[in-house]
Amino acid sequence: MENPMGKRIPIGIENFEEIRTEGFYYVDKTGFICDLLQSGAKVSLFTRPRRFGKTLNMSMVRAFFEIGCAPEIFAGLEVAGKEALCKQYMGKFPVVSISLKNIHADSYVTARKLAIKTVNEEVRRQKRRLDSRKLSKEDREAWASLSTEKMDDADLFNSLHRLTELLQKYYGQKVIVLLDEYDVPLAKSYDYGYYGQMLLLIRNLFEQVLKTNDSLYLAVMTGCLRIAKESVFTGLNNLKVFSIQDARFSEYFGFTDKEVRELLAYYKCPHCYETVKAWYDGYQFGNINVYCPWDVINYCDGFLAEGRKEPQNYWINTSGNDIIWRFLEMSDTGTAKRELEKLIAGELVEKKIRQGLTYRELYDSIENLWSVLLATGYLTQHGKTESGTSQLAIPNMEVRDIFISQIMEYFQEKVKKDRAALEAFCTALQNGDAEDVEQKFQQYLKKTISIRDNAIRNDLKENFYHGILLGLLSYKEDWIISSNKESGKGYSDILVEIEDEGIGIVIELKYAGKGKLETKCQEALEQIEGKGYDEYLREEGMKAILKYGIACEKNECKVVLGKEGAKV
Repeated sequence: MENPMGKRIPIGIENFEEIRTEGFYYVDKTGFICDLLQSGAKVSLFTRPRRFGKTLNMSMVRAFFEIGCAPEIFAGLEVAGKEALCKQYMGKFPVVSISLKNIHADSYVTARKLAIKTVNEEVRRQKRRLDSRKLSKEDREAWASLSTEKMDDADLFNSLHRLTELLQKYYGQKVIVLLDEYDVPLAKSYDYGYYGQMLLLIRNLFEQVLKTNDSLYLAVMTGCLRIAKESVFTGLNNLKVFSIQDARFSEYFGFTDKEVRELLAYYKCPHCYETVKAWYDGYQFGNINVYCPWDVINYCDGFLAEGRKEPQNYWINTSGNDIIWRFLEMSDTGTAKRELEKLIAGELVEKKIRQGLTYRELYDSIENLWSVLLATGYLTQHGKTESGTSQLAIPNMEVRDIFISQIMEYFQEKVKKDRAALEAFCTALQNGDAEDVEQKFQQYLKKTISIRDNAIRNDLKENFYHGILLGLLSYKEDWIISSNKESGKGYSDILVEIEDEGIGIVIELKYAGKGKLETKCQEALEQIEGKGYDEYLREEGMKAILKYGIACEKNECKVVLGKEGAKV
């Protein structure tokens, strides 16, 4: 979008050169290059959740090292101040840059074709940079063999290694290899049942290019999960892993508090800081807290475009949330359910984290799933105990909102399977049997996660129970259900029209503190009467109107039928 105040906001732009040349705002992460060289690691793997700047950092690394780079795009950035380092390394290396994030398919045959296509595209990019007159006939044939879509397994496994050999021969310089989102093909293959075949492909591809490759100067890899070394990196002794639990490089993925304050000040919305912090901060990488950059820039974009200050959940739309459903299925009862309630309440849960899992092990037990939730950004670490267990927490309001919404969806899918129970609940509601409604609603509440965090406003807690009730009522396809509909002098929580019977139902729901269930029910009924919430139903011709005050607290509830309420 055009921004009259200056630099544009780079929504979804992961190309460093484009950001620097097309007038986009850039949070300087070029110190990553300096630390990468100082680390001395031959092969470095950085694991971070999605949307934390992995791909942009890889694009930045390529732009810095690659022969023919444009030094001016680094002007004014941290790395440009390291003159000796720039003189020695900037624009001095051939760079092979491969992203594996598009290698996902429902069959191995298609995924293998996509892997070949990915290699072909990088080979063609490299070839365009070469002076073909300097290539021997043998080298031209070798380039052609890497450009074909008809590779056998041996050629595919060796393709990146062969490419580095050709580049070193041409430039007289060893090669830097960048492999972005290395674990995406493995995740997709596990989902679709060809994990063993894809594992063999990835393992051989990596071994050939990263292990005992005399043409390799250094390699950088990124991914979401740290897949067990014996699974993917067999025999690779030169690999150094930097996970979210490691202090080194922690400030280069995500925005620091200082960077967020500067960005908000630039776009004239420093007053939004507390909201942005509550919703998008809270991730602890190593020893510092960071914000999710995707969320922050989207929030700023919304503020500039519409003057919108209310936070939204941006992260959930960038990928599926199957991991939450798996977790909910495995934590349906017992200790795990209680631990999930503690997390929703803002408390800590202590767990032993396993960083090196295989995809076959991820869902073997809920104990493994805690590690996956941490690695994927649904949880964060708030230190360790003396015994070495990690103290886990939900990082911020956005992720807590994701958990609550997914809990709601999971609950609704689950209760739909018991049609007899839903029919009984709706019948009790229609008949004005408040005692039976209360008993059955409370049974449902005991099956889901209770919301008991004192830091959450009561209206937001009410929304949770409101959603549960709407999910139950949606079972009756011939009932007309209205939520927050204008009626009388305000907006009623839930209105129900049972046209065939001429029955209308008004429900006002309250969240109650301890010991206040009865009081809150009476408040709800007084609100129905005082604001005339039944007016719309009368206008629609409903002959009998039932008015319910419902109060909830944790997994307890109270249901009271108001005046004019009687069994029909």
